[in-house]
Amino acid sequence: MKLQINNINKSFAGSNNGQSAVEALKNVNLTVAEGEFVCLVGPSGCGKSTLLNIIAGLTAASSGQIDCSGRLGFMFQEPTLFPWLKVKDNIGFGLKILKRSKEKINEVVDYFLELTHLSNFKEAYPHELSGGMKQRVALARTLALKPDILLMDEPFAALDAQTREMLYKELQEIWQFSKKTVIFVTHNVREAVVLGDRVLVFTARPGQIKKEFKINLPRPRDINDIEVTKISNAINQELKTEVAEAVKELEHYEK
Repeated sequence: MKLQINNINKSFAGSNNGQSAVEALKNVNLTVAEGEFVCLVGPSGCGKSTLLNIIAGLTAASSGQIDCSGRLGFMFQEPTLFPWLKVKDNIGFGLKILKRSKEKINEVVDYFLELTHLSNFKEAYPHELSGGMKQRVALARTLALKPDILLMDEPFAALDAQTREMLYKELQEIWQFSKKTVIFVTHNVREAVVLGDRVLVFTARPGQIKKEFKINLPRPRDINDIEVTKISNAINQELKTEVAEAVKELEHYEK
């Protein structure tokens, strides 16, 4: 077992202008096996990213327990590269902080440059790269630290459709090769079906796991495949009522 989430609850305190506390997550339980790719989908504000932050230790749960038997790597929506460092130095930055030898850093960086198809761009600076290439650098930098569990918070959301489709294929290849345990947050249902072994649908706030979909399609998967579309449609049906609840809550809050 790689990750066990037991009865996680999270509430945020109300603001000084009289707003009441916000219950973000309620009794979330989840077991993620070693090497499994799990995707979380749900309406905006349902606590998906909050759960990821709790797993990473960036936010404390109000109650409950996380049992994690491995090192964590976190990949955000924005690549957050250092603009003054070349691609190779961005990838090796964490290893340098850990005071690895120059020879070891070069060895690891070269390996992940090749794995992410960036070898020809190792001397480039971030401003010279496309959005998709920046995210590949961010992925390589995260993988270079050899995390056992990779947490990914909507890493492809800001990219155009063609770039996302290319990265779906590459991420599947990297995952199948590296056997990392991945928890992936997304609003894109088709993206979740293409990438995940399981897709977990969250309710509107407070977020709970409403339903689990096991994705037994062969890899590599294509986002335009008819079977991907069928499963995506079924997941969207589950999401409809939750999105409607989220919209209703937002309208009430705005009043």
